[in-house]
Amino acid sequence: MNALAADAPAVRACEAVFTRVVAGVDGSEPGFEAARQAARLVTQDGWLETFTAVDLVQANRVGLAAPRVRAELEQEAVESARYGAEIAGPRVHSRLVNGPPLQSLMRELEETRATLAVVGTHGHSRASEILVGGVAGELLHCAPCSVCIARPPPSKALLPRSIVVGVDGSEQSAAAVAVGRYLSARFHAAVSPVSALGGKNVDHARADELGAISVQEHPVEALVQASKDADLLVVGSRGLHGVKALGSVSERVAHRASCSVLVVRGR
Repeated sequence: MNALAADAPAVRACEAVFTRVVAGVDGSEPGFEAARQAARLVTQDGWLETFTAVDLVQANRVGLAAPRVRAELEQEAVESARYGAEIAGPRVHSRLVNGPPLQSLMRELEETRATLAVVGTHGHSRASEILVGGVAGELLHCAPCSVCIARPPPSKALLPRSIVVGVDGSEQSAAAVAVGRYLSARFHAAVSPVSALGGKNVDHARADELGAISVQEHPVEALVQASKDADLLVVGSRGLHGVKALGSVSERVAHRASCSVLVVRGR
């Protein structure tokens, strides 16, 4: 039995990340993938919501055609919400609101006291998401809870099969290792903690204690490379928000990884 399995408080702390899950569904395949992965990750007795926001104010910009455009936007949102809920399964709560997607989702995370937000990625570059304000990019900077950026895995039914955890010896990375091992035990998945020797402020002794495999590269490059052979990459967040989060390892890795990325963050 591993140490985590023997430590009930540690298990409960890891489970807590997956007890109140909100998936952002926007009518796109990445959004539907978020619903799939949210349903997979939420605990058996947890709470799951698919959330869709449609900004009907956009319709006012087209003049005389506004009523028709508004009706089309609303119908598309209804169909998106319905299909997202169907993907997530019978346990899901479905919510559809009128408002800007990012602000509406952030408000929903706060009001529901969500422990995990799951969103898809549309393949925007990191620079464009910083400048334009993509939902996934903004959540990494501002979400009040852990965030999962969902990317399609090789096998939807078996996610996760292979988990990589970024380790720098900090308490945040120790929490990420604990969550990675919890998911490994729960889904019978392989887990590989990785520590990059090229990183700054890395506690190598602590990383060794956490069982990390040392590699020579910079942390971002090492984890992006490791993500090519995994379907879930877990990293800790140092709690930086807004502009301070730009350039953090977790933020950069989340944008560049080949697989889904779970950024573990306390409320």
